[in-house]
Order: sequence, then C-alpha cells, then structure tokens
Amino acid sequence: MGPITLFDKSFLQSISTDEAVWFDHFFMPVVCPIFYVETLADLAKKASPHRTPEDIVRDIANKFPELSGGPCSFHIDLCTHNLLGYEVAMDGRVPRPGGRLVKSGVIFEATPEEEAFRRWHRGEFQEIERIVAAVWRKQLSELDLTAVAKELRALGIDGKSCKSLQQARDVAQAVIKGTTNPQALLALGALFLHIPAHLHQRIYRAWETAGRRPLDQFAPYAAHVLTVEIFFQIALAAHLIDSGRPSNRTDIAYLFYLPFCMLFISSDHLHWRCAPLFLRPDQEFVWGVDLKPGLTTVNAHFLQVPEAEREKGIMSFAHAPPVGNIVADVWDRHLREGYRKEPKAIQRDPEKDAELIRRFKEFHKQPTLRPGELGGEDEIMSVERSVRRKRGNWWQVPKDLRDPPDKDKAD
Repeated sequence: MGPITLFDKSFLQSISTDEAVWFDHFFMPVVCPIFYVETLADLAKKASPHRTPEDIVRDIANKFPELSGGPCSFHIDLCTHNLLGYEVAMDGRVPRPGGRLVKSGVIFEATPEEEAFRRWHRGEFQEIERIVAAVWRKQLSELDLTAVAKELRALGIDGKSCKSLQQARDVAQAVIKGTTNPQALLALGALFLHIPAHLHQRIYRAWETAGRRPLDQFAPYAAHVLTVEIFFQIALAAHLIDSGRPSNRTDIAYLFYLPFCMLFISSDHLHWRCAPLFLRPDQEFVWGVDLKPGLTTVNAHFLQVPEAEREKGIMSFAHAPPVGNIVADVWDRHLREGYRKEPKAIQRDPEKDAELIRRFKEFHKQPTLRPGELGGEDEIMSVERSVRRKRGNWWQVPKDLRDPPDKDKAD
C-alpha cells in the first residue's frame, strides 16, 4: 500500500520479524530474482557451529513479503524481449512474470519462487533446490573475462584511467549512447546477457528495422543493464570496486532492477556507493541501517493499540505510518498528497459482497486464451497471495477470519 520498493537480502536479514510485517504493510516490495538467487544460494553454504543453512533460509523466508508487492521478471528475459523490439516500461511499474490471459483480464497465480518461500518458512526444503543452489552460486561468479575484455577493447574502453565511480558511470553511459561501433555493442550485450546464439540474427534484424538507432533509443532497458555491466567492469579495472570480493558480482545485479521501483532499500555498502548513480530524479536510495529504527518506532507505536483492535488485523487500524520518523517521511516524499488520511468507513452490503465473490469465482474459472485470441473490454487483474494469519506479534488478517471452503487451511 506504500511506495514501490526494491530491497536486497542484507536489509531483510537486518530487521526483525515484527519489523518485516510493517515493511510489508507500509511499502510495496519488489522481489527481484537476485534476492531469490541469493537466498537459494545460502542453502549451498557450509553449516556454522550455531546455524545451519536451513536455519538461515528459514529466517529469511519468515520475513518474506506476503501482503503486497510481488516478484519481478528476470532481467535477462526482459532484455532479450527489449532487444527483439518489444517495449519494457521503465517508469516504476513492476513487470510481473507469468500471468494467465483470460477473456476479461489476466490472472497471476503464485510463482514457483513464492511457493518455495511458503515452504521454506515451514522448514521444508527439496533436494532439487539444494542442487540448483550450488549451480546458481557457481554461475553467479562466472564470467568470461577474456571475452569481455576483448569486446571492451573493441569499443575503445580503458577503465584504468577512471578516478571515481561517477566517472566510470559517465564513461559507460557515453559508450551506450555512442554510434561509432554499434555491432560491437550488440555483441557485448549478447555476451553479458547470455543471449542464445539462435536469437542473435533476430536481434540484429530488429535493430536494422528500427533504423540502427543507438542502443539507449532502440532498447532502453537493455541499455540500462549493459550500462551497469560496463560500469562495473570499468570500476573493477580501476580498483574502485574490490575485485577480490566475489559477492560484488551478485550485489551489482540488483541495480538492473532500479527502473521498476520508487525506492531502493539496502544495507550493503556497494549499493550505497553505486545505486544513486543510476537512479531517476524521482527515485531515492534509502540506507537500510537508517530505516530499521524507523520500523522499530512504527512497531512500538502500534503496540499501544488495544489487543481487541489488534486482533482485527493490521489493515483495520494501521492506515498510515505515525508521523515523525523515516517511514512517514518517505511516504510524504513519494505518495500523493492526502494518501495518509484514514479512509472512510464502508457500509458493507452482504448481498453485494456475495455477488462480488460469485463474479470473482467465475472470473477465475475462465479458460486461458489461445495464441492470437483477443480479450474482451474488461481489464481485471487477479493476484493470488498466501498470507499467514499471524506473523510475529501481529495479526495480518482478522483473527476470526474463516478459511475459504475450497482452500487449504492457513498457517
């Protein structure tokens, strides 16, 4: 219900379960695939004397957003789509993966990633996930640096002369906007993005059809991702980013998803140094270390609400964050005026409610459209969620809310 917010694993791990409830409630979290990859990779780590990999992942899964927001499509898929000539919106909207097209709208069912987090907070792990964790962890640290260096030289890039991260960003942007060697730039993009060879000619033809425009005009999202990649390689060459820290390769990938949010919250120093260089004027980087005390204050404020009210669920009484802390300040900067006003009480009509439920069930029963079929004039969107009644000390939904007769019992 709040600002659309990209977050990283370091931030989620730094907050308590109760604070995670308020982060989920007062922000609209964007779960980017890098967060899932990092969490999954933790399963491949060695156990410590105090915590097993399963303990670490279970703790993260317990704080995973449930009430709002949702997953974002993988950047490689989006870039490939963009390079083939299709638009990818870069104005803060989240490109959610999947979606089943029906006659009157689209139905988003739970993604495999969301299903995994549901199981993980219960301590249920599948062996295939452990295998995938080891493979992904290996892939994230691998890149053909020799091939990358060759393509960078073809573009005339020598990052060793850069003296600051901003200068490295400026060089990367100048390369992307340049028109002197567009074929080399497309080749570098194919290398970084692991685009299958059978698509290379299709991408080249799409670029020719579009008038051989500079990459930032032809495929803006792919250009953004490639700018971050070139920036990172230049910064490594200039020793502005530590090349001896393998996790930097994964951490920098969060920046690929900046176009799909209003805020980026992180407690990672690499993000603190680099993310602001790639934000739009209407976006903001929020240091997770500063936000955590704000969430603590929000939690303490609402603990003063009588228990009988709290049992009605946080959505019934926590309409806006209390003033005087960073959470409220962020709301005021990024949400429209008057957004924090308490909504007017709605008089429920049982007959109208029953009719709405009936129509909703009929909507879900619609068959998936076949390729080439067009939907109707209605534009209904349904997003499936699984929300625990109680998380930490908070009832997320009313304590006495009954389970739907056709659904499994909630946790």
